[in-house]
Amino acid sequence: MTKTDTRELIVGTLLEVTSGKEFCHIALRQVLDKYQYMEKQQRAFLTRVTEGTLERMLELDYILDQFSKVPVRKMKPFIRNLLRMSVYQMKYMDRVPDAAVCNEAVKLARKKGFANLTGFVNGVLRSIARGLEELKYPEDLPGREAEYLSVRYSMPQWITEKWLEEYGRSVTESMLASFLEPSGTTIRVNTQRISPGELQKRLQAQGIQTEEEPGLPYVLHIEGYDSLGRIPAFREGLFFVQDVSSMLAVEAAKAEKDSFCLDVCAAPGGKAMQLSMLLEGSGSVEARDLTDYKVRSIEENVERLQVANVRGRVYDARILDTAMIEKADVVLADLPCSGLGVLGRKPDIKYRTSLESLASLAELQRQILDTVWQYVKPGGTLIYSTCTVNPQENEENVSWFLQKYPFQLEALPPVFAGFADEEACRRGMCQLLPGDRRTDGFFIARLRRSLTDSGKTARGGADFRKG
Repeated sequence: MTKTDTRELIVGTLLEVTSGKEFCHIALRQVLDKYQYMEKQQRAFLTRVTEGTLERMLELDYILDQFSKVPVRKMKPFIRNLLRMSVYQMKYMDRVPDAAVCNEAVKLARKKGFANLTGFVNGVLRSIARGLEELKYPEDLPGREAEYLSVRYSMPQWITEKWLEEYGRSVTESMLASFLEPSGTTIRVNTQRISPGELQKRLQAQGIQTEEEPGLPYVLHIEGYDSLGRIPAFREGLFFVQDVSSMLAVEAAKAEKDSFCLDVCAAPGGKAMQLSMLLEGSGSVEARDLTDYKVRSIEENVERLQVANVRGRVYDARILDTAMIEKADVVLADLPCSGLGVLGRKPDIKYRTSLESLASLAELQRQILDTVWQYVKPGGTLIYSTCTVNPQENEENVSWFLQKYPFQLEALPPVFAGFADEEACRRGMCQLLPGDRRTDGFFIARLRRSLTDSGKTARGGADFRKG
């Protein structure tokens, strides 16, 4: 493929994502899978420019609006995304000459039927090439911090306003900066089939760099590979890609051998596989999700990792399963959320989320919790977790839950000491912040059901206190 073809794929992917048809990580994976024959350098270029353009899209639009007489919002979608990805290369990829960026953009515009706009594309990009260094950003002044941070870190202003109020300037800017750092790849070793040491040797023999994670002996950070599908150990099911914060949610459960564990929103199955690993093949794990598609992804990973005690099942977590009442030693409720803690991995989420949607998600989480707590045995454990940093979905939901149902917070296990402060560990719930100790933004609460509660379960989510 030529470089122009690669750029065409980039713009096509950006169009699909910005139109809301597909999420970035899925659209990008589909393109890379379809064009597996591309060289490593081309794949890396395609990935970086696509992800980088989406990460920096608000900043790129701000730049374009300073140099274009036509506002970005009024441009044709193809031209808009062509210019965005071109400005990204000019500003953030020194090895790509500005003249080459301009020329390739003009060629692609003509190729895609926009010959009448090639002069516009060329003029805007050459003006940016000349004036980019002198571009003025919003001033970082009292009362304008949210606007400045929004453009500087390409984050919707309603989010920067919200975080400044909740977390203050220092923490907010630290989170915003972390989202623009390379995410890296973290893997969990399938210790039922290989030791961490042996897997390290295999990966290093292929030229893949590995780094251990202190406190979690089954975790490795890897880099220097082309694609996961080209790593034999991945195809053989010897490891699973999973963030440390996600693994900590499972560690919080402290699942014991022979336990029955229920993961109510499990796809693609990483936490369920980890529960199986902690059970050392004993007991059983039922991994549920809403659709056939999601459960197939769980079953595919069960097959790839050769896990014997995990079963997938299609089930709506909002609907009470009377056959499951008081059956589970552990219920893992890693629930649908706003995803504001994983914007570094899924940058397009920030453009799809709104302040109004946060409230509806918090309500959905309560609907699920209203139901799934009933599956926990008296004395059993409920883990509530989300991949967001929104108190409404996190601490406020836990407070609501504790007022309504017979549970209490219980201290998090010692492994959390390396990731959360001591007070949070004792309290039984912690908010991991993006980029802090190499984790995503993640909330985890460990809740223990009262031993004296048997027989008083509220059917269908009624208020336990009324029973």
